[in-house]
Amino acid sequence: MRVGIPKETWPGETRVAVIPAAIPGLVKSGLEIAVESGAGSAAGFPDEGYRSQGATLVSRPELFKTSDIVLQVRATPADPAMLHSGQTVIGFADPLGSPQVIRELAPTGVNLFSMELMPRITRAQSMDALSSMATIAGYKGVLLAATTLPRMFPMLMTAAGTVSPARVFIVGAGVAGLQAISTARRLGAKVEAYDVRPAVKEQVQSLGARFIELPLEAADAEDKGGYAKAQDETFYKRQREMMLKVVAASDVVITTALIPGKRAPILLTTEMVEAMAPGSVIVDLAAERGGNCELTRPDEIVVHNGVTILGPSNPPALVPYHASQMYSKNITTFLAHLLGKDGASQPALPINADDEITRETLLTRGGSVVHTRVNAL
Repeated sequence: MRVGIPKETWPGETRVAVIPAAIPGLVKSGLEIAVESGAGSAAGFPDEGYRSQGATLVSRPELFKTSDIVLQVRATPADPAMLHSGQTVIGFADPLGSPQVIRELAPTGVNLFSMELMPRITRAQSMDALSSMATIAGYKGVLLAATTLPRMFPMLMTAAGTVSPARVFIVGAGVAGLQAISTARRLGAKVEAYDVRPAVKEQVQSLGARFIELPLEAADAEDKGGYAKAQDETFYKRQREMMLKVVAASDVVITTALIPGKRAPILLTTEMVEAMAPGSVIVDLAAERGGNCELTRPDEIVVHNGVTILGPSNPPALVPYHASQMYSKNITTFLAHLLGKDGASQPALPINADDEITRETLLTRGGSVVHTRVNAL
């Protein structure tokens, strides 16, 4: 079987699905590897790196025409004319946010797998690309805030006087939030965090941050995968009212609340932004889904009442080298799982619908959408 690694065409996407260091392992398993010329350049991986590891450099049309399996960062939107029946495409496909795109792709006959639907079970941890990218986002979000804030993060005692530490408030203590806490603490900030799930309190405190407790009852705050579940608008309204005082006292607020397939909940209102001191910074890591801040505009810098609001829609693409390295590990491990013990000696990629990892990530097969959650949308 031949595996193709194309150059990403999504606007602003700088990552590559597979890095050169992963090529020998794929070749050893019996796969032929074709890489589109320039695929890794934006992430810091030149063509020669792929060629020296055993990959063949090809044009985009040839790659899609001759590849049995295509590994991408963004699997959709795709050009259906370049795909062929029986081909397997693996990548981020946004199936819950854009189910219509999946339905339009199904008639091509491709087997489309979604990396973001990877089940959160122990044996799939090394394939969990969402967690990998959230780690990058949390780290980069703090650095963006530190660069924009007109003050330093750490407390310093100098001959010119004492510099007080910046106060950073992290909203959402999932993978991105916990990495943001860790990074802000390493920079010396005084960090506070809040999450609708009380169970994460210990994790927040273990990183040296103060957990903000709001007297709110959240029904079914956590789903079976450990993600925060969406609440009703009444809950979010009361949450915003109670958070106002904490937000107003913060120099930096970083929001990370995302609900798969849905618009991000509004957690910071205009009133809350206006309560912050001039020079304060908000980094909205949910910008791709509309943002947690009412004033966020994706990929734009908004200044309101002296407060700067940043809304990067694709934070991992701002750290493409290591984001690609982590994603490459996730997707090649997933590919090895799909290939099974017989590897590349098989005439076609086996699809075992009885396996939970395969079943939960498979979107289209045989010309139809086969994923229950997507069909329900």
